[in-house]
Amino acid sequence: MLQFSKLNGLIPAIVQDEKTNEVLMLGFMNQEALDLTKKTKKATFYSRTRKKLWTKGETSGNYQEVKDILVDCDMDTVILKVIPKGPACHTGNNTCFYRRLE
Repeated sequence: MLQFSKLNGLIPAIVQDEKTNEVLMLGFMNQEALDLTKKTKKATFYSRTRKKLWTKGETSGNYQEVKDILVDCDMDTVILKVIPKGPACHTGNNTCFYRRLE
């Protein structure tokens, strides 16, 4: 059973391109977001700032089709293996991890 309680009912969700294994983004999920993701096969997260669910691509059209969901050994983080339907980052970059820390 996933350990949602460790982070106030949320778990980190790493989004990874199914074909290239590139890490595209990191979001957070609650149980409802995970259930909706499994049902619709579209990556859905819980926004900590807006305090509501959001499906990646609902405004941009850059949906992420979920092909598999993996869980780590501690049962407190998931990886969503996806087919991206456009850039993952709101800046237009393919991945949110495009800057190097100086």
